[in-house]
Amino acid sequence: MADQAAAQVTQGALNAIFNDPDNLQRDFPVPVCQCVQIRPLAAQGAGSERYRVVLSDIKNFVQSMLATGANHVIHEGKLKKGSFVRLKSYQANAVKGKSILVVLDLEVIESLGVQDKIGEPQSLTIKGEEEDAKPNSTTLASNGFYGNKLPQAPAQDRALPSRAGPASSASHANIYPIEAISPYAHKWTIKARVTSKSEIRTWHKQSGEGKLFSVNLLDESGEIKATGFNDQCDMLYDTFQEGSVYYISSPCRVQLAKKQFTNLPNDYELTFERDTLVEKAEDQENVPQVRFNFTNIGDLQTVEKDTTIDVIGVLKDVGEVSQITSKTTSKPYDKRELTLVDDSGFSVRLTIWGKSAMAFDAQPESIVAFKGAKVSDFGGRSLSLLSSGSMALDPDISEAHRLKGWYDSQGRTNTFNSHSGMAGAAAAGGRQDPLKTVAQIKEENLGTAETADYFSLKATIVYIKQENVAYPACINEACNKKVTGMGDGTWRCEKCNQSHDRPEYRYIMQLNVNDHTGQIWLNCFDDVGRLVMGMSADQLMELRENDEPAMSLAFEDANCKTMIFKCRAKMESFQDQQRVRYQVVAASPLNYTTEAHKLAELIKLYSID
Repeated sequence: MADQAAAQVTQGALNAIFNDPDNLQRDFPVPVCQCVQIRPLAAQGAGSERYRVVLSDIKNFVQSMLATGANHVIHEGKLKKGSFVRLKSYQANAVKGKSILVVLDLEVIESLGVQDKIGEPQSLTIKGEEEDAKPNSTTLASNGFYGNKLPQAPAQDRALPSRAGPASSASHANIYPIEAISPYAHKWTIKARVTSKSEIRTWHKQSGEGKLFSVNLLDESGEIKATGFNDQCDMLYDTFQEGSVYYISSPCRVQLAKKQFTNLPNDYELTFERDTLVEKAEDQENVPQVRFNFTNIGDLQTVEKDTTIDVIGVLKDVGEVSQITSKTTSKPYDKRELTLVDDSGFSVRLTIWGKSAMAFDAQPESIVAFKGAKVSDFGGRSLSLLSSGSMALDPDISEAHRLKGWYDSQGRTNTFNSHSGMAGAAAAGGRQDPLKTVAQIKEENLGTAETADYFSLKATIVYIKQENVAYPACINEACNKKVTGMGDGTWRCEKCNQSHDRPEYRYIMQLNVNDHTGQIWLNCFDDVGRLVMGMSADQLMELRENDEPAMSLAFEDANCKTMIFKCRAKMESFQDQQRVRYQVVAASPLNYTTEAHKLAELIKLYSID
């Protein structure tokens, strides 16, 4: 079987992909390689899982990355170490002296089975790279992921061929897939469709004013968000039209995605620069229309409040258009409430706004897909379509066909549960979060999964950061957004578009707490800060201005308090780095009676007379 498999492998194909693209299609129209290693990549925040593999053509090996659209071969158990694959669509990149193959589509040749590594493949060398030193060995070792370390030679980023299909323009012969974009690739062009385009948003600060807009870009490999500020906003806003396809070429800044502002499953996002080139593609085909990442309606109770999701369902009920007036801006807003159901047996209320609410004319029992809906805990769980979101009526996708078949066969007569009355226990203070020590929090890696972890911690405050302990907030009810001093005695709130004579200070406190196993930093908002300090942030700021010794005494009094902290642990991005943030959602002083009973019960476990 091994000899038969070796005969199927297209030896020399990897070298042709990177070094002889002119003859690639003639000699190796569909390369066949062996997968000799597979490794999951560390997730970036809430990004989609990614896999890095090593492919061998017996002569050479190269590190590769699976596009998320190809992950199914691993999920289905087809792609394993030792499997053989046909590369149906791929993009070759040479970045920082490394050969990287992004695999967009592949077929596992299951008839060849799983074999030990065939031959002794050598690390692929790209022609034109300078070799400062010869490596000890470039043979793929059984215990090394990419073989021994390669020499670090200076190399230019190279745009290498794609097997995703011919380009429509000679000036864009080499198109990068969105999946291949990273801060390490500096010369690239993508061909992508604009799936959504935001309105222009403005801000006013003491240091100046500004504006921005963003677009979501989609190709066959994935999606990415791109933002234009100020001059780029003026230059590009009218250029981009929803639904159209564009060539976008670097220079264009690539940074870690701010997951609180996007629901796209990409670890990176783009910022347009002065010299970023944007051209409308003559060929508007061969690029997907929209890409969804659906959440089941029945699973909404496990989704955190304010998360942005995609959802598809059968339209059970369509409400009339109504109008509400914002308490903060006094502006009227049109809205329409829809009820969706799916085969999980649950229903959910989804609100659409503005022009979308007025123009909505879908009939009940239609299949509707929504992209970019925000999860609320109002009434248990409900959804609201964001201004950057979109909807598709009876989309021609497998999920829609499946739901239609289910509804026609049995769903029409079913009764559905709602999320009403099932509000998260954490919000109500009733969540029974497990009591952890500091050591357990770190040993169990709480907060590193895609969903947040909740726990309680009994600990003593040993230090409170006095810098930036509070921020000036808007005084309008339920706003709480930071306001900016304008230098004339007024404070401006961008969200409310109003100026105020004074702010209301709110705590954003950082505490260092200890227990008998270690120490940890916790972040606290205003309600917990008031409990810790015993006064409002306005009162503390007044002491800072008029009586610094009294302020220092207030911090001393707050130290050495032992409390029960209910916490939420979640991975976040900060200055392009990933870290776990421990946020206190509630705190309470020790109940000594309760604690004494717990200790008494603990002593009983030792059977001491």
